[in-house]
Amino acid sequence: MIKGIHHIAIGVPDMTAGLAFYTQAFGFEVVQRQTIANAPLADQAIGLPGVDADMAMLKTVNCFVELWQYRAPVGSDATSRPCDLGYPHFAVEVEDIDSEYKRLIACGMRFVGEPVNFGDASAVYGQDPFGNTIEIYEIRNPEKPRLRAHQRLEQDGALT
Repeated sequence: MIKGIHHIAIGVPDMTAGLAFYTQAFGFEVVQRQTIANAPLADQAIGLPGVDADMAMLKTVNCFVELWQYRAPVGSDATSRPCDLGYPHFAVEVEDIDSEYKRLIACGMRFVGEPVNFGDASAVYGQDPFGNTIEIYEIRNPEKPRLRAHQRLEQDGALT
């Protein structure tokens, strides 16, 4: 039985800078950190030989964000555009998109423009300091799927 999305993984070139950005800009909380090296089982699970990386698990309101900084194997910059196949972006639901837009710019995000008002919602795509695409999304129509304000993530992954 699938319980839901546990985490979204994001590659960063600098773990210290990544942690600073995601904890300060979004208020995510670090709940786990580890270095993975000389670990054949991790190599097997990830499907890469000789993994040497730092990982940090960050708790959000309704899932986790997992940051990875690989030293080996050496990766390439494969940041994508929203139209590319794969995992081109994730979105955070916000209240008061104009205030969050300004606050996130001050935290180091770059946006494609100002938030666009669609009537019952507003949205705009931006990039974190490492080029990963993040959408900020405000929903004003109660008929659209949205996060419940009281929904919180427990460390074991259960929503309450």
